[in-house]
Amino acid sequence: MDLQLAGKRVFISGSTQGIGYAIAKACLAEGACVVINGRTSDRVAEAVVRLREETRVDADAVSGIAADFADAHQVTALIDSLGNVDVLVNSVGVFDIDDFFDAGDDAWYRYFEINVLSGLRLSRALMPAMLDRGWGRIIFVGTESAVDVPAAMIPYGASKSASLALSNGLAKLTRGTAVTVNTVLGGPTYSDGVARTVEQIAQAQSITADELKKSLVRDTSLIQRFIDPSEIASTVAFIASPRSSAMNGGAIRADGGVLTTVL
Repeated sequence: MDLQLAGKRVFISGSTQGIGYAIAKACLAEGACVVINGRTSDRVAEAVVRLREETRVDADAVSGIAADFADAHQVTALIDSLGNVDVLVNSVGVFDIDDFFDAGDDAWYRYFEINVLSGLRLSRALMPAMLDRGWGRIIFVGTESAVDVPAAMIPYGASKSASLALSNGLAKLTRGTAVTVNTVLGGPTYSDGVARTVEQIAQAQSITADELKKSLVRDTSLIQRFIDPSEIASTVAFIASPRSSAMNGGAIRADGGVLTTVL
């Protein structure tokens, strides 16, 4: 299926690795022009080179802007240099295991600064031009933890719940236009960060990474494995396309069946 993304300009926050990087690859494969983002210029430059090599696109099809979304001043500079985009993918995010009683205000502020305010600031800056043009896509890369908040990840889950609410509210501002706002609720995904953590734990326990991966699959998972970042990326690419015109204000599940709650 041709997703009709050729010529569309896509910006993806937090996209030098993991799910964001996979989304960039998927959009480039569909003919879009992609702008990626990471915290440092070196990481962005390396990711741009990798994307060009892996997708074999023209050099001008992919570019990047460095900015740390924990720093509001850097986000402002990014927005000033970005210009208009047709598709905004809010992929940047942080997660960790936190004891609720030990996590201080600084930890909570960091989660909300990056996981919530990143999408808020980008949407506030880029959405008006989409509405003026009458077409656009805003996609939040969310998580099933926004709906079923883990006891060991309450600050993270609460921030992703807030992001989901933001997405739903923004969709209501698009009434009568061809602009849509949706969230993709991913499940346990074997991203670069997760892979590193699994390998470290497996080494410490003197078992293989594959053995540990199998033991970490949740009982409620219907696919009984980790999700690959490319599977989330395929879902995002479709929602980014004109083909998804009837999907707006949604929480689209790509969670492998982990959630038992019907949305």
